[in-house]
Amino acid sequence: MCGIAGYIGPRQAAPVLLEALKKLEYRGYDSAGIALIEDGHIQVRKARGRLQHLMDITSGGMETPGHVGIGHTRWATHGEPSDRNSHPHLSNDERFAVVHNGIIENFRQLKEMLISRGYHFHSDTDSEVISNLMQEYDQGSLVETLAAAAVHLEGSYALGVLSLDEPGAIAALRKDSPLIIGRGEGENYLVSDIPAIISHTRDVYLLEDGEIALMTDSEVSFFDAYGAPIGKKVFHVDWDVSAAEKGGFEHFMMKEIMEQPQALQETIRPRIKDGRIDLSELGLEGGWLKALHTIHIVACGSAYHAGRLGKNLIEMSARIPVTVEIASEFRYSDPILQPDHLVILVSQSGETADSIAALREAKRQGVKTLAIVNVLGSTIAREADHVLYTWAGPEIAVATTKAYTAQVAALVLFSGYIAQERGSAYAPRLNILAEALLKLPEVARQVLDDHSRVQYLASLFFNHRDIYFIGRGIDYSLSLEGSLKLKEISYIHSEAQPAGELKHGTISLIQPGTLVIALATQKKLRDKMLSNIQEVRARGAVVLSIAARGDKEIAAVSDHFIGIPPLSDELEPILAVMPLQLFAYYVAALNGNDVDKPRNLAKSVTVE
Repeated sequence: MCGIAGYIGPRQAAPVLLEALKKLEYRGYDSAGIALIEDGHIQVRKARGRLQHLMDITSGGMETPGHVGIGHTRWATHGEPSDRNSHPHLSNDERFAVVHNGIIENFRQLKEMLISRGYHFHSDTDSEVISNLMQEYDQGSLVETLAAAAVHLEGSYALGVLSLDEPGAIAALRKDSPLIIGRGEGENYLVSDIPAIISHTRDVYLLEDGEIALMTDSEVSFFDAYGAPIGKKVFHVDWDVSAAEKGGFEHFMMKEIMEQPQALQETIRPRIKDGRIDLSELGLEGGWLKALHTIHIVACGSAYHAGRLGKNLIEMSARIPVTVEIASEFRYSDPILQPDHLVILVSQSGETADSIAALREAKRQGVKTLAIVNVLGSTIAREADHVLYTWAGPEIAVATTKAYTAQVAALVLFSGYIAQERGSAYAPRLNILAEALLKLPEVARQVLDDHSRVQYLASLFFNHRDIYFIGRGIDYSLSLEGSLKLKEISYIHSEAQPAGELKHGTISLIQPGTLVIALATQKKLRDKMLSNIQEVRARGAVVLSIAARGDKEIAAVSDHFIGIPPLSDELEPILAVMPLQLFAYYVAALNGNDVDKPRNLAKSVTVE
């Protein structure tokens, strides 16, 4: 959500900033802007709409001189998308320029105070108060001024700041929104996510909450919230640069769908040793696991759907009660937590604001926390007591695919591990599960190798206005993800329902020609799904079913059928989601949508 870029060094800054912002487009935005220091002035260029518009009016940045600058892609929270609401924002005296990710919760009070002191505002944003606070509390030092202004801010923020009084520096401050410093040779970078600078440097500093950074072209200094100097260690990024590029695919989403076998292999294979699931890396003591009473899985969006699958798996294998809660609800629900509980946070980015708040609430109550995350060194990874990385690699498309399946695989591993350590009645199945897990990446590759049938089915249904997904048990949890994937990139209304709940209301919406996608991967519930499919077909629905390859009965009662290789009840949902991802992708593409950057959405949601 929003993107920040900053550059200081020997090169012309504007093209570097625009290149970095281009690589942050996946975060979601509706306007873009840059500010540069040149000849004693801060020059600002900004525009509503896609970054390409800003690139066009600045000739790729070549018409905007200066070697020190900051840039921003804005996702509107306060004030409509417009040129004047775009970042950067200048102070009234035009000596400070600020870019801001996050939300200033007390901006109205601050704005009223500043207006009473003679300040004028040129935007409807919450962010403009920051640049004027910098002017109001100017201490004669950029770091001290930023620290003095931040005392008055409530909310979440990642800030990049220019000052005419220190034209050879960029200051940065982070609270609850990610911010990263890239260290180069005679040049330094400021970004909100690593992919923006991975082609320039692999050495980065990860700012913690309350920390201030001051960048010049030759060094970076760090300070605490009070302006006192502190030290920081360099973090070396070992991603393959090509992982953040499209690699010949038309969209990042398709590339990432096709990367799922590799992501699954990286997540699974190192954790199965001699036929056993080995999660000793977590550092969870066997005695504590045996005494574990309740698990709370907390997440948002697709990670929440992965968590629902995790609940199904953990309760089935380890016989431990599991609650799954949306992070934004968990933090305000006054959760009842006990010392023998475990809170699991599931997040691709590790920077999701509501999940971070939920993590901190759990820690405040003294409960052990486990993070399942994809991004090394992210806030959730750093603050959780234990971390299980998914190793899916960089995921650029807003709609998650490989990170989701890697999260489900991690939860399968965890469910099997605690069943193993607790000696549950499920334990004798674990050798079979471990063997199936090792086969999973190759079987997933088979599912993805031939997707021409899914593309054909998408061509039949891409113009439908309403699509329903049904399933039972694990398949219902899976149907939630299939429905979300479709609606978020195709903009088609879609709902997921437990198949047995249809008759309690939703079936009234089924009429001749309505598409119903039925998931039937669970053997023990298969006969029930046969009945539910017949229920909707009797009311005129067109049914597309996904079940194990060779299931003639499911195929016979369906209008269209996609078969997936049989593996195990625990793992077939990972395989079944892949045709759903492909279906959503092709439907969106056939409708001419921007698949990687769907409207109104952001990759990393860092505000409430």
